[in-house]
Amino acid sequence: MTSVVITGGCGFLGAALAERIVKDGVTLPDGQHLGAPRIHLWDQPGAVVPDVPDTHFTALDIADPHAVRRAMPDDVALIYHLAAVVSGQAEDDYELAMRVNVGGTNAVLEAAKSVRQGVPVIGTSSLAVYGGNLQEPLTEDTQIQPQNTYGVTKAIAELVMADYRRRGWVDARTLRLPTIMVRPGKPNAAASSFASSIIREPLGGVPTICPVDPEMSLWVASPDTAVSALWHAPSVARADWPAFGAVNIPGLCVPVLSMIGALRARAGDGTVDLIEMKPDQRIMDIVGTWPTLFDTSLAQSLGFAGDAGFDAILDQAFLMK
Repeated sequence: MTSVVITGGCGFLGAALAERIVKDGVTLPDGQHLGAPRIHLWDQPGAVVPDVPDTHFTALDIADPHAVRRAMPDDVALIYHLAAVVSGQAEDDYELAMRVNVGGTNAVLEAAKSVRQGVPVIGTSSLAVYGGNLQEPLTEDTQIQPQNTYGVTKAIAELVMADYRRRGWVDARTLRLPTIMVRPGKPNAAASSFASSIIREPLGGVPTICPVDPEMSLWVASPDTAVSALWHAPSVARADWPAFGAVNIPGLCVPVLSMIGALRARAGDGTVDLIEMKPDQRIMDIVGTWPTLFDTSLAQSLGFAGDAGFDAILDQAFLMK
C-alpha cells in the first residue's frame, strides 16, 4: 500500500481533501493513479480528528525535524503540507510563525528528501506574499513584497520549496490560495476569518461583526475550489509545472458589501441585520495589504478551475446550514 501524508490534516481543508482522496483516489505527476492509498493525517496533539475512513492520525510537532522524519512513511508517494500558523496569530507571535511556517516546511521537505528523491510535495501559500500597492491584475511574475509576518513566512516557505525543486530533491509545488470562504466550524485566528463569519454566523442565527470597510474587496474562493485545486495539483506533469513552483489559484474579486448584498437577496433582511459594522484597525492593517485581482491564466492552462460566481460560494454555505 502506498502512503499519502497530509500535514494539518485535521483542519477543514485537510479533512475534506482526505475524503476526496478516499472517494476518487489521486493521480501522481507520472500518471500513476493511487486508487486506495493509506492516508496519514498529521496534526498537533489535541487536534480533533475527523471521521474519515481509511485514515491514520499522528500527533506531532511539525517543526520538530526528528519527529517529522520518524513519522514519514517509507512508502510515501505524495505529501500535502497544509500545517501553518494563520495570519492573525502570526502577527501576534512572530517566533511561532517562523518556527511553524518556515521551520515546519523545511522539516517536511527534509523528511521527503531523505525517503526518496522527487517525492511530490504540495504546499499552500497565500496572496499575502504580495503585499499591497501593486499593479493589478497580478501574475506569478509580479514581485512579492509581503507587509505582514504571515506573508513574510509564507514567502520564505515558497523560496525554500522552490530551491528544493531546483535541486531536484523534491517535486515541490506551491498553491497560492485565495481567501477561502465559507469555512465550516467556528472563527479562527486568521485576519480574514470575518469573510466566512459574515455569511456563516448570520445563516445560523448568530450575531457577528464585520471589522473592515464594506467597500473593501477580497480575492476569494470556495472550499470546493480549494480542495479540487489540491487534489488536481499532483496530477500535472512535471514538465508542465513552472520552474519556481508557485501558482496562483483562480478566485473571485468580491467587495464585502456585495457579499452582504448577496446574502440579503438569498436569506432576507433579518439575517443581514445580525452583522454589526465595527471597524478593527488591526484587521484592516493586515487584510488591507492583500491584493484583490489576479490573472490566473497559468493556473487555468494547467487545468485548475475556479467558482462560477459568488452565488456558487453561497450555495456551498447554504448546504452547511
